[in-house]
Amino acid sequence: MAVTTFLFPGQGSQAVGMARTLVENFPPARDLFTEADDALGFPLSHLILEGPMETLTLTEHTQPAILTASVAAYRFLEAEGLKPDFVAGHSLGEYSAIVAAGGLSFADAVRTVRNRGRYMQEAVPAGKGAMAAILKLPIDKIESICEQAAQGEVVSVANENSPDQTVIAGDRAAVERAGELARTAGAKRVVMLPVSAPFHCALMAPAQSRLQADLEALRFRDLGVPLVNNVEAAIVQDGAEVRNRLVDQVPNRVRWVESMFRLVDEGVEQFVEVGPGAVLTGLLRNIDPARKCLKFGEIADWEKLRGELSR
Repeated sequence: MAVTTFLFPGQGSQAVGMARTLVENFPPARDLFTEADDALGFPLSHLILEGPMETLTLTEHTQPAILTASVAAYRFLEAEGLKPDFVAGHSLGEYSAIVAAGGLSFADAVRTVRNRGRYMQEAVPAGKGAMAAILKLPIDKIESICEQAAQGEVVSVANENSPDQTVIAGDRAAVERAGELARTAGAKRVVMLPVSAPFHCALMAPAQSRLQADLEALRFRDLGVPLVNNVEAAIVQDGAEVRNRLVDQVPNRVRWVESMFRLVDEGVEQFVEVGPGAVLTGLLRNIDPARKCLKFGEIADWEKLRGELSR
């Protein structure tokens, strides 16, 4: 089979009912949902499958929910004999990738990302921070705009998602100033994002220190599959390094474009987005349209995926 990377989605891909067909048709997925409930001490599975959406979108619920749905999808592919040559995940999705690669137990991961979501939420008072997506403006121009807009506050690049989409984060007033400057500079659109905290910027420092203590208490194993991480777009397999880069990830940008080009440089020919939604599939089509990108999150995706991978 062609050299393949499994990609795992981050926050924003959640939907009520995600992975339902896996839970209904694949007993190990049902067992995994039960394991999540037991690890967290509350019925996350009911929230994933039944909602309500307002509760599911709270960061401390969204993060373990997407992790659970993504790992359930991975377990199905694993049972079908599909194994990736590399893994990568967008922000939160890096935890799913590490579980898939054997670096961290699912129970430890689901507890950790719930805390991660809570720490991020609590790091910045409600309404103080913001994030905005800037479309069709070069990254170097956006970085310059952020420097100009800061005026003593925080605003910086949070996610380099694709050549056409960059997300910035920081103090709300600074993000709004940067958005106005981006429009003046010719951005096609500037969209304020409906998020509860300004992720991947310096305002996340309090969350970083709290999460570091949690991560240092966990057992990380060396990965059985190479991971391209967010913070450096570097290939890692050493368990201690994987842990350290998860700590670094919290206040720093997600280098997704660099990560995808790094994988292409490694000879990856096809990508499979494993988990809910198709956000990463869309980004990859903008980054490198020549790469095949498929998705798997529900039973209905399997026949198409199997047919495409057999070509």
